Amino acid sequence: MTEQQAIEQLNNYRQKQARIQALGTYSVGGGIQISRLSEEDHLQQLHRRLRGMPTYMYLTKKEQALEATAHAYLTFYPAGVRAQRRSIPDIGAYQEDDKLLQELREKIAKVIDARAGCKYDLDEVLERLAELQDLRAEIKRVDDLLEALAKFKPELSLLLKLRYQDGLTTAQVAARLHISEATYRRRKRRAISEFLQIS
Repeated sequence: MTEQQAIEQLNNYRQKQARIQALGTYSVGGGIQISRLSEEDHLQQLHRRLRGMPTYMYLTKKEQALEATAHAYLTFYPAGVRAQRRSIPDIGAYQEDDKLLQELREKIAKVIDARAGCKYDLDEVLERLAELQDLRAEIKRVDDLLEALAKFKPELSLLLKLRYQDGLTTAQVAARLHISEATYRRRKRRAISEFLQIS
């Protein structure tokens, strides 16, 4: 990394944070935002763990009744959501089953509506997710370098943090550090040089 690249990396810190915040609120449909997509990985891991457990350990009595009704009336388990909805009969063998079957159809309809409400295609979502992950990695890299610098040159790390992370002006940083602006400029050159050496 050159000195100019180091300065650019520090200069763009706050802009990248703003972009991360903006990307995080990007809707992918169904009330889900891009910032939550990584959390969805945890949800999938939970589903995998739950599959190996008996359902009474994690389903309510109502959910167990719905599950039992679904198993009783489904002769096969289609993969697609719409196919699943079509495979649920309108009328059950018993009157009490009718209500449960209707509830199952409504739950599947909600999933279909949520998916249909996704206004962005997968490529666009993946592109934005990749950008978000790259920006987070770049921000973390700067944070890690400043933290490493703080271990042996805390005053230089603080100067860079005040200037680039907090966005203070030259005069504000000098005032905060109780130094003149000329001293600030000399220390800033040293700080960037040290930042560059450890990067």
